[in-house]
Amino acid sequence: MASIKDIAKRAGVSISTVSYALNGNSKVTKETADRILKIAEELQYVPHAAARLLKTKKSYMIGIFLKDFSGSFYGDLLQGVKEYLSLQGYDLLVCSGQRSRRLLPEKMIDGAIVLDESFPTTDVLQYADQGHKIIVLDRELQHPNISQVLLDNQAGAALAIEYLMEQGHQHFYIVTGPKHTYDAEQRLHAARKTLTRNGITDWVELDGDFTKQTGITAAEHIVAHYTKPCAVFCLNDEMAAGVHHYVKHSSPYIIGEQISVIGFDHTELSQFIEPALATIYYSMRKWGTIASQQLLKVIGNETVENERIYVSLVPGSSVANIADHT
Repeated sequence: MASIKDIAKRAGVSISTVSYALNGNSKVTKETADRILKIAEELQYVPHAAARLLKTKKSYMIGIFLKDFSGSFYGDLLQGVKEYLSLQGYDLLVCSGQRSRRLLPEKMIDGAIVLDESFPTTDVLQYADQGHKIIVLDRELQHPNISQVLLDNQAGAALAIEYLMEQGHQHFYIVTGPKHTYDAEQRLHAARKTLTRNGITDWVELDGDFTKQTGITAAEHIVAHYTKPCAVFCLNDEMAAGVHHYVKHSSPYIIGEQISVIGFDHTELSQFIEPALATIYYSMRKWGTIASQQLLKVIGNETVENERIYVSLVPGSSVANIADHT
């Protein structure tokens, strides 16, 4: 593998001149820099990342930490992050697992976006105390080196419940999400609050974990205990798809008539379900873009305000108007 020394020897210049040329320093004339860069290309020179990091104190790499990559959730979010970072000259490293978290203290990345409930808050705060810059998408933290870009989960859950009530529903199921996760807890809290505020007492909570299979399991319970038209609020679209699939293929009931279903996230999956799935929409790409913008501002020691991603209701024929089916 070619080194800076090899380039300097071929070009007949000093090692420092080669270094200046490779880093775009104006101390080298354009003619000399062009000649050095051409030689570097001919020798297939690859900069040593660790050496460059020591010199510049920047890796121009951003890490996004996710628990896993399953389901249809992450694609648009990652695209939003990647597109913005690329325009700013940064590359994106998608990370998962405990060992990958060492990239922060080892300074192999310039900052982190965290959407991983398994990443302990104590560790996030410890890294922030050490001066590392972090954006969190899944928890509320107050620290000068941390900014948060959160979904308006509570508003979305309230919209979902209110929409179901507007269609005349009084008998509810809520398919919950993974325990101790920010989005799931916020959505469940708001759903309970909205039902209680409106005098609804007839609701059942069924355990879910944001997967299609737990939606299927919930639907089995709902069908087995069916006595009257009911509404099912699933805290994400994956579980709503599971409920939808089971009722449609393994029960005598019809989605959008006896059983109404609404999800949350407006994923690509939800857009191919028939009857059309009612859900809560927000732009995942925008979420990723804003998270990236915020992180680069924090890295630049700019003062930033916490951001919130707003949501809206997408009506669908998966929800019945009870007056039309009595």
